[in-house]
Amino acid sequence: MPIIANQILSRYCKVRDFSRFLCRPLQPEDYVIQTMADASPTKWHLAHTTWFFEEFILNKFLPSYRVFHPRYGYLFNSYYNSVGVRHCRAKRGQLSRPTVQEVYRYRQHVDGYMDKLLGGLDETKMAQITPLLELGLHHEQQHQELLLTDIKHVFACNPLYPVYSNKKDLSMPNSALPLKWMDFNGGIYTIGHHGGQFGFDNEFPSHQVFLKPFRAASRLVTNGEYLAFIGDGGYQRPEFWLSDAWDLVQKEGWIAPLYWDNPDGVWFNMTLKGFLPVDPVIPVCHVSFYEANAYASWAGKRLLTESEWEAAAGPRPPEGNFVERGFFHPLAAVPSSSQLLQIFGDVWEWTASPYVGYPGYQPAKGALGEYNGKFMVNQMVLRGGSCATSQTHIRPTYRNFFVPQARWQFSGIRLGEDI
Repeated sequence: MPIIANQILSRYCKVRDFSRFLCRPLQPEDYVIQTMADASPTKWHLAHTTWFFEEFILNKFLPSYRVFHPRYGYLFNSYYNSVGVRHCRAKRGQLSRPTVQEVYRYRQHVDGYMDKLLGGLDETKMAQITPLLELGLHHEQQHQELLLTDIKHVFACNPLYPVYSNKKDLSMPNSALPLKWMDFNGGIYTIGHHGGQFGFDNEFPSHQVFLKPFRAASRLVTNGEYLAFIGDGGYQRPEFWLSDAWDLVQKEGWIAPLYWDNPDGVWFNMTLKGFLPVDPVIPVCHVSFYEANAYASWAGKRLLTESEWEAAAGPRPPEGNFVERGFFHPLAAVPSSSQLLQIFGDVWEWTASPYVGYPGYQPAKGALGEYNGKFMVNQMVLRGGSCATSQTHIRPTYRNFFVPQARWQFSGIRLGEDI
């Protein structure tokens, strides 16, 4: 097998195996539950990512390939209207079949044919397939993160508070590092992906923006700092909230981040290690954009724009608390040679920027053009990755996006201010 093909196949196997690794703590019953419309059952994530390779690579480039099951395209298509009709997203948890074992057989079937395909490509076909394969692998890494966030929601809805991982956290400091402010000069900054390596289409094109001088907090907002917001009546004071946000707070009865509860007056939160006391020194997570914005208003600060965030992050390689470390929860900031801490990993950082296309943005052609572009309305941008994100998946230009009320993702807060 040519060296390049061997490298690509090795990466393919590594990413696919990691999905199975993340499922090791689960029982078959855990795979099938869907606790809200925004979440999906674990077995659906495993099947959908497999369908992606089947639909967009095997069906196109391997003439001898026959689909594993003629109805799987209907069941495991997510939102690609150009491909065909699909099963209702909110009803994925109603399907007892295919079984978990059948889904794993489906993955084995597709992986076998991908091995066959990649082992017999000439340079021309390899050049055609490589961009699709890279997209498929990064797509699977996105779903690995969703698998963890979704199973956490499943476990949080269970009164038994199941434990996903027993791995002990690092020894946490008794107090949070002092919050400092990092100054950034105003001027013209280049934002977006420069090309040369993989990037989603929404990261392009690279373009210039003008920024006024600004400051960024040296670390993320902690649970202890957020508890002060709660204790000061933050959820009862409309002056800190956007209009839509205040309506939602009243309607949903929000009094704290998702997964928090205060039995007997002591705050606990659901983690993938079970139902534990809220640790005041680690970053607050599972807050919506609405809550992040309200906290910033209460603190007399603001959220960074995504351009400010990217300018502050700079070209540094992503290093931090990612899924590969196996903690599955944010960790406290620790002293470092870097002045800007936790910029990658731990929690996705809400920005003040709406999710729209960059100047000159063009979605990809065909069905894959539906991957990002059609969601560019009513969503806000998050940056930096989280403890559930793969380190090989994130980069400084990566743009995540969710609706402003979303809370089940590992999302948190970094403050900014004008100079």
